[in-house]
Amino acid sequence: MAGRADSAGATADYLEFAAARTGAMFRLACLLTGDWHLAEDLVQETLGKVFVSWRKVAAADSPNAYADAILVRTFLSHRRKRSSGELPTGSFPDRAGEAYDPALRVTLLAGLAELPERDRVVLVLRYWEDRSVDEVATVLRLSPGAVRIRALRALRRLRALLGDELPAAAWQ
Repeated sequence: MAGRADSAGATADYLEFAAARTGAMFRLACLLTGDWHLAEDLVQETLGKVFVSWRKVAAADSPNAYADAILVRTFLSHRRKRSSGELPTGSFPDRAGEAYDPALRVTLLAGLAELPERDRVVLVLRYWEDRSVDEVATVLRLSPGAVRIRALRALRRLRALLGDELPAAAWQ
């Protein structure tokens, strides 16, 4: 009987966690994929993986970071498989919120969509999600130095892609 009570408590904890994190996970998935529907699929798949290993996730120092790492790895795995045959979209979902410069935001999102997946992940986690180098390194299973180098090179690629499309103030 105690096993059932523990299981019910763990399920309740998981449901609370999932309800609290789904929005942030969806935002991250949209930034990584540029596709509303694929982002929904990634979040759903990630939540399934988190549920299966909930005891391990709940025991982690940061369950949020653990779940985000699962999401990023699921995204990278999906991109490697390329079994779906889906093509990236040229548009991004509308999101409510305070955008200081909508044109800049759209230009940056379009530029991110042009980058290779690993570069996009590093830039989104490091700068858009404002994660530390160590957090990004943990998620991607890289050394902090490798994350710094990848971020530097990815920023150079993004600048080369966008060229004159961004105002000079955007790079400061």
